[in-house]
Amino acid sequence: MKPFSDPCERNKGPILAVLREAFSDCRAVLEIGSGTGQHAVHFAAALPHLTWQTSDLPVGHPGILAWLEEYRLPNVLPPLALDVNRFDWPEAAYDGVFSANTAHILSWQEVELLFRGIGRTVKPGGWVCLYGPFNYGGRFTSESNRLFDASLRARDPLSGIRDFERVHALAREQGLTLVKDHAMPTNNRTLVWRKPAV
Repeated sequence: MKPFSDPCERNKGPILAVLREAFSDCRAVLEIGSGTGQHAVHFAAALPHLTWQTSDLPVGHPGILAWLEEYRLPNVLPPLALDVNRFDWPEAAYDGVFSANTAHILSWQEVELLFRGIGRTVKPGGWVCLYGPFNYGGRFTSESNRLFDASLRARDPLSGIRDFERVHALAREQGLTLVKDHAMPTNNRTLVWRKPAV
């Protein structure tokens, strides 16, 4: 049986609306942390002009492959084994990078490594889209986000909703320029950066 995420099902439409614009000229996109695989098949089917590369820790690969096997899309690829703590990221291989609901699950040190990896992986002129909840000015944007953060930290004290300003600083260190900060349903955001063309 395929894994299924209710949040993925609810947010795939609003995220796709952002990706249609950001990835309109992209040809190869890396998804970091493909999770169940639901996003991959939905976005790849709607964006046939690009090749969607899934990735996750190996333990998640069977679930992703189950979704890929059902949909059999020609432009979505089997998952890469990608761990932000490793340094074997592909170099300048993609003109688009997407990740959803990862920054608040990773430790802050791993978020730093995530952006170092993105900096190596995205081509000049490429786009980076990061979806999830963020704090602004050190404050939660809603009571539901405050409660969500508490639940995350109860499970893992190193996790938690990240401050937009600190995340954006990591992006700037990798030469990324913020293009848009999209408000999304249920107090989430999609942050869109671009790496300047050479």
